[in-house]
Amino acid sequence: MGDSDKLYARHDLSFGSSDASCAAWHYVPRVDHLANDAGSPCIVMAHGFGGTRDAGLEPYAQTFATAGLHVLLFDYRHFGASGGEPRQLINVRRQLTDWHAAIAHARTLSGVDGNRIGLWGTSFSGGHVVTVAAEDDSVAAISAQAPMLDGLATLQSLLHNAGLSAVARASLAAMRDQAAALSGTEPVTLPIVGAKGEVAGMSTEDALAGYTAITPPDWVNAFCARVMLAIPTYRPIRSVPKLTCPSLFIACSRDLITPPAPARRAAAIAGDRSHLVELDMGHFDVYRGEGFTASSTSQVDFFCEALAPVPQ
Repeated sequence: MGDSDKLYARHDLSFGSSDASCAAWHYVPRVDHLANDAGSPCIVMAHGFGGTRDAGLEPYAQTFATAGLHVLLFDYRHFGASGGEPRQLINVRRQLTDWHAAIAHARTLSGVDGNRIGLWGTSFSGGHVVTVAAEDDSVAAISAQAPMLDGLATLQSLLHNAGLSAVARASLAAMRDQAAALSGTEPVTLPIVGAKGEVAGMSTEDALAGYTAITPPDWVNAFCARVMLAIPTYRPIRSVPKLTCPSLFIACSRDLITPPAPARRAAAIAGDRSHLVELDMGHFDVYRGEGFTASSTSQVDFFCEALAPVPQ
């Protein structure tokens, strides 16, 4: 299919976030059945733990754009085509700041209705969209796919799957990296994903094959280890009661990375504002094949309903 046959166009852009620039793609739909006088809805998207926009997210962006939604898909500072030093730094507050900057930029895009901004997050960013929407009540809808909503639950899963020794070694690397940050020396890094038993951010039995199946050849499998100290205290589920917009939680019942229980609990807390979809699959299955079809179909339906133009 040539570019002229697609139901969307894609444009490169960038926007500022604090001290650096974030690279992004703007997907512009060629169909306008969701438009009103102010424009069409826009979905703001970013990846999870150590991911970049070209690592399995393009099919989601393309699907949303084909359905008539604008999409702003961006790389966090310190990753991919975005600026920021040191490279491969995962910092929760900086990533949340990038989300807020991306939302502000999306509202300036030609053809976008700034009152109909939806957020899409997966894994680590599935928690971010909850936190960000709780901080910005003008966000119109969120979808959190296989979300990391409770750092304590994630740590317990890591202990169960990787073992105490691996977690202890990762913690030691994190403390060394934190010391390096304070002294201004080179960061101490760990692999984002590794084989079962390796010291890495993710090392379940399905992690290495699942993650590398969606990454491009130039993807960097490393992150600054200091973030491991922050994960247990990062609990986006505590922000769920502050959500005012419709929310979709997609839980994977066989997820070894981000256990499904917090997503179920979040949907229960959110009550009538939320929808829960539970898929019988693992953490990485939502990016390809039948898992992608099931997840993306649910999300297109949700966003098209939640962000539909209000009849005049």
